[in-house]
Amino acid sequence: MKNKKFITFGFLSVALSLSFALSSTTLFAKENAKKASTEASRLEALSKFTKVISIVQEYDVDEVTIEELIDKALDGMMKNLDAHSNFLTEKDYKRLEVQTNGEFGGLGITVGMKDGALSVISPIDGTPADKAGLKAGDIILKIDNKSTLGMTIDEAVSLMRGKVGDPIDLTIVREGESKPLSIHIVRDIIKIESVHTKMVGKDILYIRISSFDKKVVADVTKAIKKKKALTKGIILDLRNNPGGLLDQAVGTVDLFVNSGTIVSQKGRRAVETKEYSAHAANTITKVPLVVLINGGSASASEIVSGALQDHRRAVLVGEKTFGKGSVQVVLPITKTEAIKLTIARYYLPSGRTIQAVGVTPDIDVLPGELKTYKNEFAIKEADLKKHLEEELKKVDGKKSKAKEDKKDKKDIITPKMLEKDLQLKEGVDIIKALIITKG
Repeated sequence: MKNKKFITFGFLSVALSLSFALSSTTLFAKENAKKASTEASRLEALSKFTKVISIVQEYDVDEVTIEELIDKALDGMMKNLDAHSNFLTEKDYKRLEVQTNGEFGGLGITVGMKDGALSVISPIDGTPADKAGLKAGDIILKIDNKSTLGMTIDEAVSLMRGKVGDPIDLTIVREGESKPLSIHIVRDIIKIESVHTKMVGKDILYIRISSFDKKVVADVTKAIKKKKALTKGIILDLRNNPGGLLDQAVGTVDLFVNSGTIVSQKGRRAVETKEYSAHAANTITKVPLVVLINGGSASASEIVSGALQDHRRAVLVGEKTFGKGSVQVVLPITKTEAIKLTIARYYLPSGRTIQAVGVTPDIDVLPGELKTYKNEFAIKEADLKKHLEEELKKVDGKKSKAKEDKKDKKDIITPKMLEKDLQLKEGVDIIKALIITKG
């Protein structure tokens, strides 16, 4: 009986081994067939590409070299991938190096492609573009006399950069205007002070971040710690913030959130997939927080506002953001040429994407001024006698001494300033309610 059992088990083991071997062989064969099919498709596509180039070179009305045709083909291919990918010729590559390392004159705006149009993401505070009146959402039709239709972002940026003191004219289309506007700007060295702080009343700290440069986390930390004893609520203003460094965006969120994912970066390759998390050791405040956003808030500022919203750490006030949530790298292909390629997209803690979607505020508030009406004759019973005495003085021709207006301090936001900025006023009202609720 024992021998029969062993023989039976032997047959079973042999059968299983054969089945595994057969399945492995089948899988191997399928993988080989798939690779062969992929390689055949690749060769067929390259053959088609080569054939088209040969036909164009032979029959096109204008004589073109093979190098010119390849460059045009690469340029068209990269442009059709997405709005931020493109082929960099030797000239473009040198321009990019100047933008990255050199000193240059500029306008102080961040631009992007939106629905195929060259759009102003935001003017940077205090720059020539800001002083000339350019606004987030403006569509640039012409740079001097050159049309921007079909122009890449890099081409547009290189045209707008130039010598300090040189003038430039932009023709723009603006929502609410019946015809295009011409904006005259004089180029200047762009110096950016990214973090500005003020107080609203005695206990609300206002922090304005105009862009995420390498000092933002340090400057915001310093501002919060300096006013920590007085601060009961914080307003973080990211309006018209075009973005900047990812590590500074992550670090800013980390100041307010003590755990969990801040943002994740996902690409096709494993090396491009990363996750950035909050750490309790970096959190420095737990007071109520309101974040102001608008259509000029992009990239890093969308990561900050979106992450704080997902963690239910802040109330977002204003308008929907720009929707730029992709990662680009510059990859050299020769010593003098390169491609700029989108390799990944950013995702917020909830898993939602920013790209082409943006961040929607919790409370929609359009920009504008608060219209107020002051009734000079509005009086209370206790003021009646005194008020009538003042009216008699007016009749008798005696001028009452006007109280001198106190000069606005640079580090204080006054009630008059709040009346001129409806989004900020709404943010202050919400912070006051949150402070009361928190007790």
